[in-house]
Amino acid sequence: MPFEQQDADSNQLVPDHFDVVVIGAGPAGTAAALRAAELGASVAVCEADRLGGTCVNTGCVPTRVLAKTARLMREIRTADAYGISVSEGPLDWPTIVARVRQTVDRVRVMKNEATRFADAGVKLILEGRASFLDASTLRLESGRRVTAGAVLVCVGGHSRRLPVAGAELATVPEHVLDLPSVPRRLAVIGGGNTGAQLVTVFRSFGSAVTLLDVADRVLATSDESVSHAVGQAFVEQGVILRLGIDGIDGLQRAVDGSITLTWRENGLESADSFDAVIMATGWPADIDDLGLETAGVVTSRSSIIVDAYFRSSVSHIFAVGDANGRDMLVQAAQFEGEAAAENAVLDADRRTPHHLLPAGGFTDPDYAGVGLTEVDARRRDELCVATVVPYSLLDRAVIDDRQRGFLKLIADRRREHILGAHAVGENAVEVIQSVTTAMAAGIDVATLANVRFAYPTYSAVIGLAARALLAEQADSAVTLDGQTSIA
Repeated sequence: MPFEQQDADSNQLVPDHFDVVVIGAGPAGTAAALRAAELGASVAVCEADRLGGTCVNTGCVPTRVLAKTARLMREIRTADAYGISVSEGPLDWPTIVARVRQTVDRVRVMKNEATRFADAGVKLILEGRASFLDASTLRLESGRRVTAGAVLVCVGGHSRRLPVAGAELATVPEHVLDLPSVPRRLAVIGGGNTGAQLVTVFRSFGSAVTLLDVADRVLATSDESVSHAVGQAFVEQGVILRLGIDGIDGLQRAVDGSITLTWRENGLESADSFDAVIMATGWPADIDDLGLETAGVVTSRSSIIVDAYFRSSVSHIFAVGDANGRDMLVQAAQFEGEAAAENAVLDADRRTPHHLLPAGGFTDPDYAGVGLTEVDARRRDELCVATVVPYSLLDRAVIDDRQRGFLKLIADRRREHILGAHAVGENAVEVIQSVTTAMAAGIDVATLANVRFAYPTYSAVIGLAARALLAEQADSAVTLDGQTSIA
């Protein structure tokens, strides 16, 4: 059937109509479209670029491959301790870049969204950017139009450059692979999840790295114990931390091709020269040219304002994932996409439990968390309990020579509910995922304490932490960096 049909009476193109039109085929859009089709709706997906979204093509997947490469470099440097003589040799940046791009292609082939859409009866429209002509009509760059009973905006986001002179000289995270070589001296602006991971990658590759941020700690939204541990590890690895600065003034290309970065610190101007500067300074929603004002959709600070059910100010227009600015995570986007699809098709009011969204980063050491930080937990319940168990108590950590790390477990005063968990160290993300499963199942601390974990594993730290929360006698505890720990 043709996409648009000719109206014999008006001699005008009549757009196809769908129950649901999804803008964007990243994690949010894919989950939303497939769920809407599963519920029996007629669905179209409009994608302006590549299927899979930022995470697969230029974000999480490439960064994880770089993190894997960085880990291999670190393993090579410690191989002698295990009786293996390995020559480190020079780093081959073009081969690393090729490997990353090959992996991205493999992941895209494995996901095979186009076939999944076809099998589900979803119409995939790859005709450029979609924008609103009115609240129910979208126009593609090709000139074609579609109308919809409901529209789900799942457009993702883009890197934000600071509004300073010379900002165009900086590289943004999704263009890191475009660097001609591993920079000898690198500045990373922004100490959030993306910036922290890139610090680890390029420090492992041999770059002299300076990390700058207006926040007074790295990973400022993480639990303070996580921020402290990762920041301390960076310092020990030779990373120069410029935290709590007043701001970035600008970048300028020097005669020798280097970049002079100028910033303000303690009221004074400072400057240094770098071979490359990476700006990891924000991720606004990619909504500027959608015609949202034409549709009557209200936005704020580069995001679409939504209610608890992902409805915008126009009740049949929903915003999911990065588009609503809540949780910039793939797992959040998928969760929200499915919920929004149900709300759109069934006129339901499904929410998503955002406190059950684990997140982490592949730094050195890794870190992860789920639920409330200790500060937020104590604001809610000042008598909540928290304990920290160090990795040094784990046989597996000793075996692997990965004793650096800990698991913090937070529970309510009655120890009926786990409020949050935060980890630093080897396999931290996997450890936190196991705690997330327990939280989702509503398992109380006593039950978790009786779970038997395989030996020797990193997950065994969960049982230790649960038993620590149940311990009643003060003399069973020692102090680890100001936190309670079972020795």
